Amino acid sequence: MSDFKEDTALILIDIQNDFCPGGALAVNEGNEIVGLANELQKNFKIKIATQDWHPHTHKSFASNHEDKEPLSVIEMFYGQQVLWPDHCIQGSKGAEFHRELITDNSDLIIRKGFRPEIDSYSAFFENDHKTPTGLEGYLRTRQIKSIYLCGLALDFCVYFSAIDGAKLGFKVFVIEDACRAIDLDGSLDNAINEMTSSGVQLLSSHDLLN
Repeated sequence: MSDFKEDTALILIDIQNDFCPGGALAVNEGNEIVGLANELQKNFKIKIATQDWHPHTHKSFASNHEDKEPLSVIEMFYGQQVLWPDHCIQGSKGAEFHRELITDNSDLIIRKGFRPEIDSYSAFFENDHKTPTGLEGYLRTRQIKSIYLCGLALDFCVYFSAIDGAKLGFKVFVIEDACRAIDLDGSLDNAINEMTSSGVQLLSSHDLLN
């Protein structure tokens, strides 16, 4: 069993009600990773959670664009943007963490996507790839060199977080069975290929828990 020290962090990505079955943007079987995420936390001294936190006016919501359907794609000032159903609205039940997820021992909770004009998939940057969330600075201050990611969804927020973490020079691991994917138009295969080619290591929880 692994027991990680002060230079390693576990990052729990967006394990929120709206991304679990019954939620506004449900990831298939998203709730099934909660128990595993809790078990993994026992092995890490440093635990960080991210939380999608959108105003109801958010420009990534299809409802805020006339004649646009959810999952359609538009061009924004920072590039292409998928338009989503309204989800993780600030203060809503859907924005809360899954009720069984342990978060009271988190060292840090990063809220992202709160600027109405820009979406934020990555735990590190808004979708312009420039505006920081503050996570990098926190990790540097704590002298963290390696990060392990799990959560929702593997092919969006986990993927973008992993890629950005690798670009910033962190050693990045994705715990694949502690994630679930949306798989929108081949997005899962693309995410796996991009992560692998960027030096992100994919592993199983069995590699950490056994």
